Amino acid sequence: MSGVVRYREAVARAEAAKHSLMSSAQAARARITPARLKQDATTKVVEAAMDGMAYAAATARQRPAMTGAAGAAILLFLARRPLAALFRRLYVGHDDINPDHSETDDG
Repeated sequence: MSGVVRYREAVARAEAAKHSLMSSAQAARARITPARLKQDATTKVVEAAMDGMAYAAATARQRPAMTGAAGAAILLFLARRPLAALFRRLYVGHDDINPDHSETDDG
């Protein structure tokens, strides 16, 4: 082979490697755009939430009594202030059955 042929083959290989590098760089640039990163993060969050919901549903089907008790505990925790107010009113109403007697000594 002459030097000219080897030079042309080397130039062709260099051009192919340059084209490959440029296409890889463009693909990497496309992957790190903010819109793509947001889409990837959203997809991962949705998949994790769906997996969690599927796991919770399977656990609830396996242990319905535990699920009901946990649900009741959460419901009581969320409704603790209205329930406390209700019991305070009931207690005060029950305590003041006889309004003739005063709670103080001076009458």
